[in-house]
Amino acid sequence: MKRVAVILLFVLLCVMPQRGVAQYNRNYIYWVGQQCMVDNKYREAIDILNVLIRQDERNFDAFFLRGIAKYNMDDLLGADTDFTTAVMLNPVFTGAFYYRAITRTRLGNYDDALNDFQQAIELRPDLPDPYYSRGVTRLLNQQFEDAISDFNKYIRYEKRHVPAYLNRGTSYLYLKDTANAYENFDLAIRTNREEPESYNRRGALYMAEERYEEAHADFDMAVRCDSNYLPGFFNRALVRNYLHRPMESLEDFNRVIELDSLNSLGYFNRAIVRIEIGDYNRALEDFDNVALLSPDNVLVYYNRAMLHTRLGDIESAIADYTRAIELYPDFANAYLGRSALRRANRDIKGAESDERIAERKIAMYKARLKDSTYSIYSDTTQRFDRLLSFDSRLMERDFQRITSTFSHAGSNALTLIPMFRFTLIEEKEETQLRTQIYTSQRIKDFISRMDNPLIRLECRQSNINPDSLIAIDRRMAKELRSVAEPTWEQLFMRGVSQSLIKQYTNAVNTFSEAIQHNPANPFLYINRATTRAEMIDFISSIDNSYQSITLDSDPSKRLNSSTTRTYSYDEAIDDVNKAIKLYPEFAEAYFNRANLMAISGKLPEAYDDYTRAIELNANLGEAYYNRGLVQILMKDTRKGCLDLSKAGELGIEVAYETLKQFPITN
Repeated sequence: MKRVAVILLFVLLCVMPQRGVAQYNRNYIYWVGQQCMVDNKYREAIDILNVLIRQDERNFDAFFLRGIAKYNMDDLLGADTDFTTAVMLNPVFTGAFYYRAITRTRLGNYDDALNDFQQAIELRPDLPDPYYSRGVTRLLNQQFEDAISDFNKYIRYEKRHVPAYLNRGTSYLYLKDTANAYENFDLAIRTNREEPESYNRRGALYMAEERYEEAHADFDMAVRCDSNYLPGFFNRALVRNYLHRPMESLEDFNRVIELDSLNSLGYFNRAIVRIEIGDYNRALEDFDNVALLSPDNVLVYYNRAMLHTRLGDIESAIADYTRAIELYPDFANAYLGRSALRRANRDIKGAESDERIAERKIAMYKARLKDSTYSIYSDTTQRFDRLLSFDSRLMERDFQRITSTFSHAGSNALTLIPMFRFTLIEEKEETQLRTQIYTSQRIKDFISRMDNPLIRLECRQSNINPDSLIAIDRRMAKELRSVAEPTWEQLFMRGVSQSLIKQYTNAVNTFSEAIQHNPANPFLYINRATTRAEMIDFISSIDNSYQSITLDSDPSKRLNSSTTRTYSYDEAIDDVNKAIKLYPEFAEAYFNRANLMAISGKLPEAYDDYTRAIELNANLGEAYYNRGLVQILMKDTRKGCLDLSKAGELGIEVAYETLKQFPITN
């Protein structure tokens, strides 16, 4: 409520006519936006800055600040767009170049990011921060010598900045200059002896050189500095295992899992250590957890198959080898393992088939040993039951990436915002403002004619409890029975109440009767259309009224549309078509038709209708959001994310959560 009151105040301030007061108010609004940023209230800051930008489209500071807010909400494309606008309005805006460069680095657009850093440095060569950030970008872009040069320049200004020493040391490490890498990690430790990352970096280098006692000492210091520092516990667990101290190693992996219950590497490594000490049953539990967290990782099934074999569960072992082969058909070791088990089960034909396939894979491997892209899985001398390092992502650094390490990605469902219809809602101030600003006069007149304070054109579900809705419907039924000839208004309101209590057939009939009384009213068709669509979904037992888009669990996070719906929305679409014919400027009608097209699999048509809705109402954030999802489904992820960004800017808060699921890289 407080947030809405502030925004309402801004609206009033901005429309005041006095020039001096208006200027003062713009400055005040900007200041309040800054305060929201300081308090990490980025969503509120965007709302406030939107007011300022609508009043002054050339206010480059407002675009810049909004870009920072979007960046902090992981809306990188939206931030890039705002920083670009700020630069266009003020070509010597150093901060905009600098923050756009950082944004583009996160987007993986290193070349443009480096150009922006160069612009910022040319404008202000005395500022140290651009040198550090450019060094990080060059490190990510594998320009190690240039990165070292930038870190050198930065350290001349800032001699006590630990990350600069760590990153410079890492750059030397990639150049195989371990002496300078050690020197920089030592400098980082001397600069701040309470920073755990410094000990962790040096310890990792000791561990790589098999200097395990020294590595253990560093990891021990890291966790002493921070008792919740997960990498320190993880790496100390590895070192303790290398030092043949498995019980201490298990203690550290227990702590890793305690700190991060979704850490698949922690479960995987703990399983390996438990196998080493003969704790097979609990190792099996750990592998089961890894399979749940990383269901497409071949190593999980391969190692669990060997464990099932030790436990005498041959059928489960064969099933795991089969799954490993399905995930990676060139895995010769898995064929050999399954072959042995099939032979034990007297499946001689299957065993010999697996042996022949394995022999072909091994021959292919030996013939292509010099080809670094060929997987080590075909090498029968390779061990796959080793502990995996913290940065290995289940060994993806060593072979062609074939694993999926997105935890529970398959459970994330992306839902289209539902269709607009006239419904009953107990309005709150935070939604009242948006309704007042963006509802057309014709819709306002219709709502006024209904003479019901609860009626709204909305895509949200009614917030009135079911018992109250039943009571409302009974009152309306009683009112209809008390008159000889009900009006179309009375029939319409009864249809609304019937649809809300899921009496879909009755509601459709009531809306049809209202349409007979007033066939030229577009809003009656809209509600009949949404009721027909809801009835189809209800009958078909599909949860979520207008949702047919789900997120698959593969590494590229592809969207898949459901193919199980074979029924037709033609009647609902016909109703929306009639509404559009009667009211061609009805933006929400185009939005509704777009939804029906989307769930019918007609994505280009849906895109066109969402676009038309936006043309008629540029503030319809729901249309931007749904169009964004449709574009992602059509494989245009970048444009889809730009639409999601705009939706978030217009107040659709779920847009920022959705954006996090689609990292954009070049």
